[in-house]
Amino acid sequence: MPKHYEPIRIVSGRLASILALLAGMNSLSGCVNTKQLVYFQDLTNRPDSTLLKPYASVIQPGDLLSIQVNSLNPEATVFFNPYSVPANTPTTLSTPTTPLPVATGYSVAADSTISLPIIGRVPVVGQTNTQVADRLRQKLKPYLKEPTVTVRNLNFRITVLGEVNHPSLFNIPNERITLPEALGLAGDLTVYGQRKNILVIREENGQRNYTRLDLTKRDVFRSPYYYLHPNDVVYVEPGTSRAAAADRFYQVMPIVLSTLSVIAVVVTNVLLRK
Repeated sequence: MPKHYEPIRIVSGRLASILALLAGMNSLSGCVNTKQLVYFQDLTNRPDSTLLKPYASVIQPGDLLSIQVNSLNPEATVFFNPYSVPANTPTTLSTPTTPLPVATGYSVAADSTISLPIIGRVPVVGQTNTQVADRLRQKLKPYLKEPTVTVRNLNFRITVLGEVNHPSLFNIPNERITLPEALGLAGDLTVYGQRKNILVIREENGQRNYTRLDLTKRDVFRSPYYYLHPNDVVYVEPGTSRAAAADRFYQVMPIVLSTLSVIAVVVTNVLLRK
């Protein structure tokens, strides 16, 4: 090789080594073991011998109840529906792009009761919606012909935070949701979320409880936290790969690689012209 090409070979070789090293570091920093992304890894064809009883929420102080009354006396029925919702109003899950509607209804007072027209105060705390509906139906019989009552909890909400695609506060109109369903509402976990360490925060009986669940194990189906309760908070912790991706060094690495590539081209062209 002629001597005047020797600097080109040296410079090109060194730049190639630097570029290869940085590219290797960048690829390693973003690596995520695909096995870590799989849910319920220990499932088999053997069915579970016992299943959790679906969660039925009970009314608590501070809840906001929707109570819809119907009967064969339409004129009289209107009097018992001061918070009625128009029939054409859609009842859907809230989404990260759709704000929660401002709900109106019967607020459960600190003395565990709600107050209805004519009937007065009715104890509701500690009862299911069905139990309250049956009680109200009995109380309405003297005033309405064949009354029917539907009770819904308007503030059954759960919060999903952390390494999910759409963290948000979600309103649950059917008042029943599982942990996988909640994560589905939030757009599923990102590749950086720790599937083995899902934190659920729950307040009940004046205490705040914490538990961590492993979504790679079938035991999650038997956990009392599989069915979420009103006001539960689900937090998905980021893994170490997220910390590496967020590090300033790895943020500027693409810029460094591009700059070095340009320098390599410029230096090579200059040396070739000599």
